[in-house]
Amino acid sequence: MDFKFEIAKAIATAAGLEPTEVVGGIEIPPNTDMGDYAFPCFRLAKTLRKAPPLIAADIAEKIVKPDFISEIKIQGAYVNLFTDKGMFAKEILENVVDEKENYGKCDVGNGKTIVVDYSSPNIAKPFHVGHLRSTVIGNAIYKIHEFLGYNCVGVNHLGDWGTQFGKLIVAYKNWGSKQAVEEKGIEELMRIYVKFHDEAENKPELDDEARGWFVKMQDGDEEALLLWKWFYEISMKEFDRVYKMLGVKFDAFTGESFYNDKMAPVVDELKEKKLLIESEGAMIVDLEEEKMPPCLIIRKDGGTLYATRDITAALYRKNKYNFEKCLYLTALDQNLHFAQWFKVIEKMGYEWSKDLVHVPFGLVSLDTGKLSTRKGNVVLMEELLNQAVNETKKIIEEKNPNLPNKEEVAKQVGIGAVIFNDLYNGRIKDVVFSWERMLSFEGETGPYVQYTNARACSVLKKAGITEVAANVDYTLLADESSAEVCKLLADFSNKIKDAADKYEPSIVSRHLVNIAQAFNKFYHDNPILSSEEDVKNARLVIVYAVKTVLTTGLGLLGINAPEQM
Repeated sequence: MDFKFEIAKAIATAAGLEPTEVVGGIEIPPNTDMGDYAFPCFRLAKTLRKAPPLIAADIAEKIVKPDFISEIKIQGAYVNLFTDKGMFAKEILENVVDEKENYGKCDVGNGKTIVVDYSSPNIAKPFHVGHLRSTVIGNAIYKIHEFLGYNCVGVNHLGDWGTQFGKLIVAYKNWGSKQAVEEKGIEELMRIYVKFHDEAENKPELDDEARGWFVKMQDGDEEALLLWKWFYEISMKEFDRVYKMLGVKFDAFTGESFYNDKMAPVVDELKEKKLLIESEGAMIVDLEEEKMPPCLIIRKDGGTLYATRDITAALYRKNKYNFEKCLYLTALDQNLHFAQWFKVIEKMGYEWSKDLVHVPFGLVSLDTGKLSTRKGNVVLMEELLNQAVNETKKIIEEKNPNLPNKEEVAKQVGIGAVIFNDLYNGRIKDVVFSWERMLSFEGETGPYVQYTNARACSVLKKAGITEVAANVDYTLLADESSAEVCKLLADFSNKIKDAADKYEPSIVSRHLVNIAQAFNKFYHDNPILSSEEDVKNARLVIVYAVKTVLTTGLGLLGINAPEQM
């Protein structure tokens, strides 16, 4: 049962409205003295043309109380609803026990395809901490939509084409060697790339040479393409290693180069539709009416740009996948770029341009400040993850040296901490790393949620059970701390839907912290294994339900849930 929706139906009937007009306004009050659910009537004042307190009084008088609601009170403009704790617990906990890892699932996305374009690192540059956000936010959005029944297509739109490869070829020919690249791999490619930018500050002709090599790549020059392919293969080995550590997979690695032979028909279409005009030797789509700078399609030297490839990719994806939505996970500072080429797709006459969604996020930094590949001051992703694992090992050696599978648990907790730290923040906010905070087993962190899950597993293990019987006396779970856990479990499905609608995984991660905190209070307030048999059995159902939901929720974020820590 969706309790919020059932309450919305009852309130809507009393107010003469549709449930959809009400459900978004239902809140869970900050303390239970104000009810388990509350509906503020302010938003109805305009529709019903009455003062909010009068609307609240009308609703309270006319409402047909759902079975699971024991009492309704009015406080100012609020309708406060109190649940029958035993009946509420029975409904929620029986559902979790019955549905197990499928609890919270629904088929709202059935028959719909969502394309998620995420991670997208640049070939021949190291996978650094700046790529973390796109990768883990995109992965979580993919998993959340998949849980809701969508057919998800995860695309890694690799930065494997463009002028930077011309720069790298020039750098290799001037300051590199085959032996050094084969020995040091991406580290050497990064060294010569940084060297190029240092040298180009005083020798601008190097930039012209680099553009020339990129044009050669576009024209199919054998030497240029052999070097490009070599750089690509070196990079992919490193990327695969990092993705394996993060537990991230993709359905397609169609990077920018994939569209090289598909752009000409798109450029022709822009010409046919009289959208392409010449400007200072380049070809642009004018967006002055839309109060945006022009969208550059072909440079004056004949080279294509990000926009050319992005427009081509969108047309290809619509044709191949017939998506409901196509999501692009990139930094907030790329807002204008996406706004421009989305508008070009609209001007081309494609009504599905409205289904292209830029999902922006803030920057990630360490205490040392912002990251830049051009200057070479980057923190490699692999180093960061290894450091997280090593820091976790130290904590395990200090707190639980006899833990079985220490290595594996250290990986799950250390890497999980990095992912959770990112996904706990609203995606639009900037993220700063703090090892001390990130790896803490207290507070709003990944290890805290994982530890709570392990605690629940430990209780079930001591009780000698892997599954629980749902036929218990639920009236024994009427205390406040039990009721609070049940209320948060009841809202799990709504939080997942909300996270999908807003492309905001932090809604799930914050809810998991709330569940973990409520469970730890329940654990503190209520003896479990030492209680009388019927009380113990009832409380064990809560323990099982929390373990189930925390494991599922962490999984949606791309994080493992070890059973021992």
